[in-house]
Amino acid sequence: MAGASEPVDVSTKRQRIAELARQSPEMGFTSLAHFIDIDWLREAYRRTRKDGAVGVDGQNGEDYAVDLESNLRSLLERAKSGTYQAPPVRRVRIPKAGSATETRPLGIPTFEDKVLQRAVVMVLEAVYEQDFKDCSYGFRPGRSAHQALESLWQQTMATGGGWIVEVDIRKFFDTIDHGHLRELLKRRVRDGVLLRLIGKWLNAGVLEDGCVTHPEAGSPQGGVVSPMLSNVFLHYVLDDWFEREVQPRLKGHSFLIRFADDFVMGFTCEEDARRVMEVLPKRFEKYGLTIHPDKTRLVPFERPPDRLQRSATSERTPAGTFDLLGFTHYWGRSRRGHWVVQRQTSRSRFRRGLTAIADWCRRNRHDAMPHQHTTLSQKLRGHFAYYGITGNADALKRFRRGVIGLWRQWLGRRHRAGEVAWARMYRLLERYPLPPAIVVHSVYRSAAKV
Repeated sequence: MAGASEPVDVSTKRQRIAELARQSPEMGFTSLAHFIDIDWLREAYRRTRKDGAVGVDGQNGEDYAVDLESNLRSLLERAKSGTYQAPPVRRVRIPKAGSATETRPLGIPTFEDKVLQRAVVMVLEAVYEQDFKDCSYGFRPGRSAHQALESLWQQTMATGGGWIVEVDIRKFFDTIDHGHLRELLKRRVRDGVLLRLIGKWLNAGVLEDGCVTHPEAGSPQGGVVSPMLSNVFLHYVLDDWFEREVQPRLKGHSFLIRFADDFVMGFTCEEDARRVMEVLPKRFEKYGLTIHPDKTRLVPFERPPDRLQRSATSERTPAGTFDLLGFTHYWGRSRRGHWVVQRQTSRSRFRRGLTAIADWCRRNRHDAMPHQHTTLSQKLRGHFAYYGITGNADALKRFRRGVIGLWRQWLGRRHRAGEVAWARMYRLLERYPLPPAIVVHSVYRSAAKV
């Protein structure tokens, strides 16, 4: 659980907390803050990004490091004594996935606040990593979106598909109920110092357009502690409830895959899927959350019949598609002609990616060519690093072609002619070649290495 260069003392303490949490899964910890000392804060500082956006005080990591030791000791004393005052979070608006007009709020704490939040997360992580379920993948050490996608693939393949409940929680981060969150936290964490700090962060307020407001619900995306709090909330509201209360009552096999507030449920029995879909809104409403009625749906996802069996199963509902983590999942033929679950970049993510490229090309079309080439290459590599999975090669190639077309379009706007001829563009690409579309996460490449 410790980082590669985590101090031995801090690592030992975190292991001790984890061991106690494993041994006593129902115990509420009343004494945790004493683990946070100056060495713990130094490690929290090391883990905090130094070049991130600044908060309301305008202080960045370099400013804080000028008198680091004194700043950390002051922070420790204020945190332990209860005199620490959580400053308001600076809120900015960023484009919402899949929408050209909608935005979502992003909270930016001060640098010092990030350090202290990181210190508290290090404690909470040691406790809750022993409780969190295998179905949860978001914002957890050693877990990733690609692991969630792989688990989903394995389970749908093993069961032959079935029925998928695709769920959308309406404005989750904006509507987390503070009262319910505090009660859920107290099941495991009853340390007064930590609970007071978390309470101060929840009530710190938001600075936007020069005005400070104090929302009664929500946890602004962007805060270091927010992903942990959201995982704790959904662990009890969804993951633990599904495992303990729902699955034992079902007739067939079922599974849950969750990454932060994005999740799907899979069922081999249609009746099970419909029963859970009916009760899910009531479960979430109990904790102040709302399921989006239009974006939550039941998807038939059984493996299509083979050609010889088709006449006997003509009554069968055709398999649909569903989206998770930026990919559309559907049944398709493998290289050997077998039915397999395949994934391709979802339309909304594809459009959003090209829209972002177009916006960058527009704003930077007068920059020097080496700079444009370097940045576009980085953006393409980042796209391939996430979306480059087996079966998605065509979408990667289409995306690369789209980037080339947008680059050509905006380079043409630099001149009165208004267009760069394709022959000239191809010569430009010979001098400034963009990265090829590569399936980074290839199952065939991985198998060849074994």
